[in-house]
Amino acid sequence: MAWLLIIVAGLFEVGFATFLKLSDGFSRLLPSIGFFVCSALSFSLLAEAAKTLPIGTAYAVWTGIGATGTAILGMLIFNDPVS
Repeated sequence: MAWLLIIVAGLFEVGFATFLKLSDGFSRLLPSIGFFVCSALSFSLLAEAAKTLPIGTAYAVWTGIGATGTAILGMLIFNDPVS
């Protein structure tokens, strides 16, 4: 169950990074709300998973999912360079 929590937390991390970009410095209301909701869910799920998983492992997997997902979405949605 903890691994599922980490995966979902990582996906919410991708969400909060994406909403952060879309919020335009928190000047747009709906993306700003999306950022705060996704970040709260992501950190809450990470904290719950860390109750049973080693924190180093949980954090590394969470960060890896978030970084990879955010990079992929950046290339697909925001035309970020591949290199």
